Amino acid sequence: MTITNVSTRDITTANISAGEIIEQARAQGWAVGGYNMHNVETAQALLRAAEITQSPIFMQIGRAIIPHMGLKAAFELTKRVTEESDAKFIIHLDHGTETEVLEAIDLGFTSIMFDGAHHPFEENIKVTREIVKRCHDAGIYVEAELGKIPDADEEVNWESYYTDVDEAERYVAETGIDSLAISCGIVHGVPNGLELEPLAVDLVERIRKVVPVPLVMHGASGVPDHEIKAVIAAGVHKINADTDLRHAFRRGIEEKWANGDAQLEVAMSKGREYMIEATIEKMKLYGAAGRTEGSNLSSTQEGRFW
Repeated sequence: MTITNVSTRDITTANISAGEIIEQARAQGWAVGGYNMHNVETAQALLRAAEITQSPIFMQIGRAIIPHMGLKAAFELTKRVTEESDAKFIIHLDHGTETEVLEAIDLGFTSIMFDGAHHPFEENIKVTREIVKRCHDAGIYVEAELGKIPDADEEVNWESYYTDVDEAERYVAETGIDSLAISCGIVHGVPNGLELEPLAVDLVERIRKVVPVPLVMHGASGVPDHEIKAVIAAGVHKINADTDLRHAFRRGIEEKWANGDAQLEVAMSKGREYMIEATIEKMKLYGAAGRTEGSNLSSTQEGRFW
């Protein structure tokens, strides 16, 4: 399946259209993955998994890396690694604040997720509508979130966290967002020793019936495979995952160091190897594998070390 390249903005920030790939996923019944980078090796792992599986990928710059190095440095790091890859990618700002979104516009992002969940509902609509106008004027795809997604191990009353169906319908209509991230029982992170409540698949179906834009789910780590497949069937066509992949990276580092002293680079290479494997499994589970046929995978290894 050939995917149309981005033409309206800097080709180094994306080589596929966020809107087109999510609409393709919706039409064909699968989900594109959004995965967070944390350093050079994790960015390489994500892109290598995308190359191997021929999957499109949202290379996400998220809420952990920005306080660590700043949005500009994280963006430039990610862009530099993508230039060594033939993977089909979009560099995406995840959970951006108003200030970060404005910086992302200046940097040349083609896709952002604005997080206005801390605002009261009416204010969230007002702020998001202004963000959408600014982004659309610059040709940028906008994802936004409605409902609350707790951190792992946080005590929650799920009824107060789920996305409200009526609010979702109004929010999309009045803001003009391109996709909607919803809360349907997922968390950020993986609970330690606790089982998650089953995802509210029926809620996904009800939101899908009244919302014309594609739905997004954050926090897929630790969710059983059959539930992931169920929410895709119900109408979710972009799924974010991070914790499972970071844990795989950590296992590689710890395994290398458990055998005695090793250079940090050697340990991180093992972490990268394990993260590639974990990301491949996510891409296959989401149904994204094989959706970008035509990538010249043999050329991606020439002259590089990953």
